[in-house]
Amino acid sequence: MGGVRLQKAMADAGIGARRDCEEMIVGGRVKVNGKIVTTLPVFIDPARDKVKLDDELVALAAVEASPTAGSAPKPAVRAFTYVLVNKPKGVITTTSDPEGRRNVLDLLPPSLRREERLYPVGRLDADSTGLLMITNDGDLAFQLTHPKFGVTKEYRVTCGGLATPEQLQQLKQGMYLITPAADGTKSSKKASMESVRIVKRLVDRARGDRTVLSIVLREGQNREIRRMMARIGLKVRDLERVAIGPIRLADLKPGQARLIGKREVDKLREATLGAPAGRG
Repeated sequence: MGGVRLQKAMADAGIGARRDCEEMIVGGRVKVNGKIVTTLPVFIDPARDKVKLDDELVALAAVEASPTAGSAPKPAVRAFTYVLVNKPKGVITTTSDPEGRRNVLDLLPPSLRREERLYPVGRLDADSTGLLMITNDGDLAFQLTHPKFGVTKEYRVTCGGLATPEQLQQLKQGMYLITPAADGTKSSKKASMESVRIVKRLVDRARGDRTVLSIVLREGQNREIRRMMARIGLKVRDLERVAIGPIRLADLKPGQARLIGKREVDKLREATLGAPAGRG
């Protein structure tokens, strides 16, 4: 059991958030010393073991020996970069795309794209906009995306029609969503909103009536808000993430990016402190 967890070593190497790396492993995309591994936990020695993702060798982060014999190696100290972007519509939340579509890394200055192996924390689908964090800090990315840390994300959602109190109550109570897997199986998991409230109602005969909602989630499934709204008869027209924990979109314009410093990073870390210990 000595060594570093495989998903952590991959995250430290800048492959993606730890949760994303777990999905890559379980999906059969990762080899350790030539053998595909699909069951976690897996422990490796980054200084000796060879890890491949989609048959491409992963450059694992350097480690320094632990002073205690038999204990796990410690990752070498490295500088981390934290960037906030306001993702516009049509931009995909990935680091590359075989179809050549514009991705979130294209929003960063060329100097950052050259110097750092950065990746987005969590996802916004192509039709959604708003706040997204990009970093090479695998530990913080894991804390911000794993459900057990319960970091809130706030969204401003515009839907067609005038939402009723009964519909809002359905969203608060939650519902089960069925999600198909790559192997053809399906899983069912309950989705619910931490809070949902009406910001304003717009009565417009020309464009159609609309309702603007503020929605807060602690755990998000794939396209969760859109799927839940559709289940109660409300079609989402616009979906914008306006906050991640204590960090808000503020005056960051669509397509803009900015670095965040220690004070804001500390606020994000504090937002995870109420979660149970023992992640990994």
